[in-house]
Amino acid sequence: MATTAGAASAPAAPLRLHRLAASGHCHRVELLLSLLGLPYEVVDLDLRRGDQHQPAFLALNALAQVPVLEDGELVLPESNAILVYLATRYAPEAGWLPRDAVEAAWQQRWFSLSVSLLGPGAASPRYRALTGQPVDPASLALGHRLFALIEDRLARVAFLVADRPMLADLAFYGYTSQAPIGGVSLSDYPRLRAWLARIEALPGFVPLTDQL
Repeated sequence: MATTAGAASAPAAPLRLHRLAASGHCHRVELLLSLLGLPYEVVDLDLRRGDQHQPAFLALNALAQVPVLEDGELVLPESNAILVYLATRYAPEAGWLPRDAVEAAWQQRWFSLSVSLLGPGAASPRYRALTGQPVDPASLALGHRLFALIEDRLARVAFLVADRPMLADLAFYGYTSQAPIGGVSLSDYPRLRAWLARIEALPGFVPLTDQL
């Protein structure tokens, strides 16, 4: 399998990533930064303390959400938007971006599902389990519905969009890999587990922490 790692260019100064380390949304950005070998520094926020509501951070993102990326004068929130920016700006030929209309459509579909199903079906149960809260059985059902869809897709391609890793794979990796924490077992999804292993084998891979 050909690797897509390696940046086509480098920023003039290290990028700055405002994050919560245990957030899968932040992790997908940090994962791409690492895979591309881009220089960056992190600014850790304590969301339980309310750092995201402080005026300095609200000036970066009025919605009080992480991640936020700073690249010089550019301030960009929202994880999937940041992924597209980084790949387009710093590694347009590295394979992370769609090559044709079909790949573009599939990538957009997975981006949408990362909000509509991955969030409530994997991220939410994980967070509730990590914070000692009961998990809604309906959330677990959503997670299994999503993972069955992924299992079927991976019978056709090695990754979510094509036979190479793309941004959609990074958007799904973190919360999917830790779905069992929230009670969504991956035991019935062998192709999904193999897909996780393929991502973990990419040069520059960094894991998602489960420590809040």
